[in-house]
Amino acid sequence: MLGTDAACSADEVIAVLAQRYGTIARAVDRVLLGQSTTNYRVSTTDRRRIFVTCYPGHADLAREERAIASSELAARHGVPVAPVIRNVDGALLDTAAGLSVWRWIPGSVAPLLGSRRLTEAGSALGRIHAAFAALPGSSEPSPHTDAWFRIDPGALRARIDTLLARISARTGSGERDGFDDAAERTLVERRAMLDHLPALLDGLPAGLSTQVVHGDFSPVNLLFDGDRLTAVLDFGPPEPFLPAYDLGRMAFYPHQVGPGRDWPGSARTFVTAYLRTNPAVRDADVAACARVALVQLLTSLYGVTQHYLGPAAFQPDLDRFWLARHVAAGTLLDHLDDTERLLGDVLADRPRVSM
Repeated sequence: MLGTDAACSADEVIAVLAQRYGTIARAVDRVLLGQSTTNYRVSTTDRRRIFVTCYPGHADLAREERAIASSELAARHGVPVAPVIRNVDGALLDTAAGLSVWRWIPGSVAPLLGSRRLTEAGSALGRIHAAFAALPGSSEPSPHTDAWFRIDPGALRARIDTLLARISARTGSGERDGFDDAAERTLVERRAMLDHLPALLDGLPAGLSTQVVHGDFSPVNLLFDGDRLTAVLDFGPPEPFLPAYDLGRMAFYPHQVGPGRDWPGSARTFVTAYLRTNPAVRDADVAACARVALVQLLTSLYGVTQHYLGPAAFQPDLDRFWLARHVAAGTLLDHLDDTERLLGDVLADRPRVSM
């Protein structure tokens, strides 16, 4: 393996491409993308463009290889993905070097999607869930789901108190800045919002479905060329979780939800497209997706935790994401009843599977 948790170098990538992929690189450029991997765009001497992902030394490469296999399966069911390039041994991932190589796909990401892009995304997620429902892993127990339901509000409040103490210390030392003001306000609000968690969890229907899902289906993992979806990226390994999570995460993505936006209309567009390509999904899983998304938003301190307990790559982006997620959580909490009625209306018009 290229070695450690340090970034693999361009020279190392060039050597592996030549030795393990039979590919001669002409130009190698670092792409600033992702929190844990190191990524490169490579132009080859035979006029191709490829994308190289280097995994850190602690990565579970067998798990990463299963995730790539999930992407390949989705492609066979009509989902646009970035095709993986196999090494000289025919492997999806070169475990000796700790990297994978992909065909470069044109397109760009956008956190805020219009109706045509939402329709493309909904159709793709529906195909993914329909295809993955038949996998053996979809009928296995789901420890991830069990853990998700065992939420500890006390532990969350304690974490918030730790972060507020860090802000207080910065105030005392004269280091306080504008983000500290916003973080303090939103963390105090979030602490109060946690009082709603027991009722939100009690309101979830019993026996929500679990199956193999994408795991991180969101605008940052979708490439568009104009309004055409060119690739769904970053599949997780074939492990079961809540399809309602995938659905709600995208239908109520933070950048879509907030004052002044027609986020209910966006959610309707996305869910309607999803139902067309996954008509076998259970009503309960669709009806619960907004509530599942809200619980996930309320219980996640992603972004603000990194700011105070260990800055991550692209921390300013994570700071903005924390603030957007907090606005989305408050908006969904205030409008949950109306949102669940909207989902009921969408379900009333859904296509039904003939028996």
